[in-house]
Amino acid sequence: MPSQQPRTAAPVAVVAVTWNSADVLPGFLGSLAEGMAGLDWRLVVADNDSADDTVALLRRLAPEAVLVQTGRNAGYAAGINAALGAADRDGGYRAALICNPDIRLRPGCAATLVAALDTALPDGARVGISVPLLHEADGVLVHTLRREPAVGRALGEAVIGNRRAGRFPHLGELVTDPGAYTRETRADWATGALMALSRDCLDHCGPWDESFFLYSEETDYCLRARDLGYATRLQPDASAVHLGGDSKVSPRLWTLLVVNRVRLYRRRHGAAATALFRAAVLLRETSRAVLGRAPNRAAAAALLRMRTD
Repeated sequence: MPSQQPRTAAPVAVVAVTWNSADVLPGFLGSLAEGMAGLDWRLVVADNDSADDTVALLRRLAPEAVLVQTGRNAGYAAGINAALGAADRDGGYRAALICNPDIRLRPGCAATLVAALDTALPDGARVGISVPLLHEADGVLVHTLRREPAVGRALGEAVIGNRRAGRFPHLGELVTDPGAYTRETRADWATGALMALSRDCLDHCGPWDESFFLYSEETDYCLRARDLGYATRLQPDASAVHLGGDSKVSPRLWTLLVVNRVRLYRRRHGAAATALFRAAVLLRETSRAVLGRAPNRAAAAALLRMRTD
């Protein structure tokens, strides 16, 4: 439910979802003071039943944080929903900054993202989701902007690779044009490691879809927001470091990522279009699997078992 306080008086909710995050959590917490500079904020952490020292570290390093223990490995979307619910019960919030615990905010990042929210755009949409530039630990820019999944884009990425296909709007989902990362670029969706969301956007879009345990939940949310008139936009003056994950090397996680892409597409399209989309994704996975890549082999096998009707 929306906060009962005036939204201008409510803080920004900094939402983090943890699961066995003890190795990365101290660095995240240490970046918050400078990263959140200029804002009134409250940290809310949803822990998905960590088996390591995550909870103990949080209580020691950030005793003022609101901790929600889900009691199970509930997934990223469920953790976000639990944390946002707790933020509302703890006095409300005017915007939310959703973060992976392996994010390191750079100074002033959050204030820039929050200031961009609710900006009116020429077509009548408003910025409901703002995202920063993300860099890897070695400084390499991460391509975080995406176009809506489409059969042609999936096929383009299968044939010529996502980075080359991403130069062409009709051939790639990944936005790889360097210029797109130097200006305030509107995208269909963006990766969800760090994003600010307006309270109005969250209220109108409702909860995150918990059926996506991990991966595609941010795609779903950005597309639903766009459908309701809330745009996703890059703020290049805001930046952070993302230490990254292991989806590209873990067969289990890569399979989940690939299968959820098709599941999401099926939610928004008919059976025939979904079958074509799955075929294009399968082409990409099998073409990499023949090179001996275990994650692609596992994903291809899962796609072959998957129903599209």
